[in-house]
Amino acid sequence: MKKITKAVFPAAGFGTRFLPATKSQPKEMLPIVDKPVIQYLVEEAVDSGITEIIIVTGRGKRAIEDHFDSSWELEHNLVEKGKHNLLKDIRKISRLAKFIYVRQALPKGDGDAILCAKEVIGNDPFVVLFGDDIISGPKPATKQLLDVYYKKQSCILALEKIEAQKSNLYGIIGPKTSEGRLHQIDTLVEKPKPEDAPSNLAIIGKYILTPEIIAALEKANASHPDGELRLIDGLRELGKSQAIYGYEVEGRHYDTGDKLGLIKATIDFALARPELGPELKAYLNSLM
Repeated sequence: MKKITKAVFPAAGFGTRFLPATKSQPKEMLPIVDKPVIQYLVEEAVDSGITEIIIVTGRGKRAIEDHFDSSWELEHNLVEKGKHNLLKDIRKISRLAKFIYVRQALPKGDGDAILCAKEVIGNDPFVVLFGDDIISGPKPATKQLLDVYYKKQSCILALEKIEAQKSNLYGIIGPKTSEGRLHQIDTLVEKPKPEDAPSNLAIIGKYILTPEIIAALEKANASHPDGELRLIDGLRELGKSQAIYGYEVEGRHYDTGDKLGLIKATIDFALARPELGPELKAYLNSLM
């Protein structure tokens, strides 16, 4: 059984929901307390056994590369000022994994973004993590999916039960069979109306994919009205020849691609920090 060591991060989008903040900085670099969203996801991948991080970037995303690169000037400044704890944290970032960057020339969908990385992916199974979904819990969400993959040897999608009226915000699965948190997928529907949704099981941005997804994406027809090729298009094509599963991951889900979701994540993560939590809690209580 081949161990999965690669993770792909599609990060070429414009981040229009956070304009004007994302006019000059990538949405993936928006902070939760003092750490950008994408670093939380990279750390999740590394904690799950991933050693190669493949980030698909686009125009205006250079800040991501700079963040995961070493910075001699900053490190020298921290040494001079005796800020050794900060120095340790900064040096750790560039040593998390092997970082590889590829460019998506045009915003042609997340499926196209994965195809941009196909030469780096090769013939290996791999993880895909989107920059909007953080799961807080004792066991990394990616590790939960990998544990299922090693049993099933098929694509595994992260799932979450949602309120029915929110189905138009997510890709929704229709299960063929279900066993606890694990569901074999029968249908995949992109953002259906509540009355058309096949279930209340929503896909969130974490996937384990077999290498056959590349050929499936190349064969698939783009379903989005603007012609973008979506990952769900490739999964529908792959589902014709290979079983695909969904797993309801354990932990608290934050949609950091949504303004309120990012605010909630920032508050909860800050409350969990001993140097911030007590004072922040007192402040929040004072507002009530």
